Amino acid sequence: MPVNSSDPEHLLPQDLPEYTYVPGISPHPVSDLRGHAYGIPRPVSTGSLQPGFYLFNYGYYWEAHEVWEAEWLALGRTGPQADFVKGLIKLAACGVKCLEQNAVGARRHAQRAMELLRGSQVCENQAAREHFMAFAEPLLTAPPLASDEQQQAAKIGGVPLLGPLPGLTDDE
Repeated sequence: MPVNSSDPEHLLPQDLPEYTYVPGISPHPVSDLRGHAYGIPRPVSTGSLQPGFYLFNYGYYWEAHEVWEAEWLALGRTGPQADFVKGLIKLAACGVKCLEQNAVGARRHAQRAMELLRGSQVCENQAAREHFMAFAEPLLTAPPLASDEQQQAAKIGGVPLLGPLPGLTDDE
C-alpha cells in the first residue's frame, strides 16, 4: 500500500464533502437524511491510503476514518499492516475529538494510535512508522481543540486542526 500524503490525484477539492462530521454539530453523514453520504455506498478498499490522507490533511477526520476503515477491513483487521492502518484511524478519531472540544477523548485516541504505530510494520518502511509516531506524540499531551468558530466552520468544510500528516513516497 503506497504511503504518500502529498499527492492529491485520487481526490480533487470538488470531491471533498460539503462539511466534516462533528457529532452534535452537523448531521451524521450516513444515518441522517441530510448527511453528505446518505444513500451513498460506504467506501470500499482501493489498496491505497491516499484518499484518507487527502481527507485528513484537509480536516475531514471522520471521513478519513471511514476510508481507512475500508482498508483496515480489507487487511483482515489483524497483523502489522492492519495495525498501522488502525493507528491512522485512531489519529483521525483524535481529530474528531479535537473538533468536539473533547481533550480527554483526543488524548485517549492519540495514545492508542501511538500504541498501534509502535507495534506495526509498514511495507518494510520503518521511516513511515517513525514519521507518524512523531506526528502523534504532541497530541498525547496537548491536542489542539477547536474553537467555537472552528466548530461552526466544520458545517461548511474541513477544519485541519492537526496539520498535514507527513508524506512519504515508496522510494523513501
